Amino acid sequence: MPKQIRWGVLGAASIAVEKVIPAMQAGRLTDVVAIASRDITKAQTAADALGIEKAYGSYEALLADPTIDAVYNPLPNHLHEPWTRAAAEAGKHVLCEKPIGLTADEARALIAVRDRTGVKIQEAFMVRTHPQWLRTIDMCRSGQLGELRSYVGTFSYFNDDPDNIRNVAAWGGGALMDIGCYLIVTSRMVFGEEPTRVLGLIDRDPTSGVDTLTSMVLDFPSGQATGVCGTQMAPYQRVQLFGTKGRLEVEIPFNAPPDRPCRLRVDATGDLQGRDVETIEIPTCDQYQIQGDLFSQAILEDTDVAYPLEMSVANMMVIEAVFRSAETGQWEKV
Repeated sequence: MPKQIRWGVLGAASIAVEKVIPAMQAGRLTDVVAIASRDITKAQTAADALGIEKAYGSYEALLADPTIDAVYNPLPNHLHEPWTRAAAEAGKHVLCEKPIGLTADEARALIAVRDRTGVKIQEAFMVRTHPQWLRTIDMCRSGQLGELRSYVGTFSYFNDDPDNIRNVAAWGGGALMDIGCYLIVTSRMVFGEEPTRVLGLIDRDPTSGVDTLTSMVLDFPSGQATGVCGTQMAPYQRVQLFGTKGRLEVEIPFNAPPDRPCRLRVDATGDLQGRDVETIEIPTCDQYQIQGDLFSQAILEDTDVAYPLEMSVANMMVIEAVFRSAETGQWEKV
């Protein structure tokens, strides 16, 4: 059995309790030993349900535990940067949910914290290490699709609960920060470039003020990416990539199922009835388990993390440009 990294979790968010913690408990290199909440009863309930050894009634108490090596931060968006900073200052490595900050400047500030403290900090874009996306990137680089020219992506769900944290503007809520960021990060991944300018259109909820429908065009040196994200739409997600010789479809690009294979579909003939589409199955895996193990491996071996903070800054710069474009009605440089 290889040495494991001992993890603490800040908060009992649903993504942590339902997805990330169970996946990390099954990991080779991850041992979840503590969970904290501002409500000790909530922390203890989560710990009991998940078989976690320690429960803390404050985030500060968890960070003061000398036996914890690394922290997973799934707190609401506006708490990502301050508690990631606090964890790093306490000597803990940090895997923080996206977005890592509310602005590019917050992400930049964490680079300085990382460099000064010597810990590893990574934004938890689990798509970056999922085998279906690694295969997709390989296919784009190999020339199998010809020259990649277009990315078309959609990501949506329905949530009009005014009390939900995703619908609180002051807490970094809204479609672009919650799910549109995935469209941006994956388009940057497949092109292997940064967009030079963007165009954005936004519809906002009249009560909460958060964006509930955001459309964007990202102009890359090699092609264009178009994306639509919505939080008051029928649930759906899909990514299509178009090259000069073929088309690739990522069936479930973001909420990849952990209990069955993922599927990529490749069309090299252009038959509109899809009779010649090749289906590629990616073996069953859990993207959160992979993410946790790879981050832990980077700690154990003192190597680079899979998605460095410099890339997080670049992603936040695109997000900010989309917001600016929606205000000005013009193309905005990144």
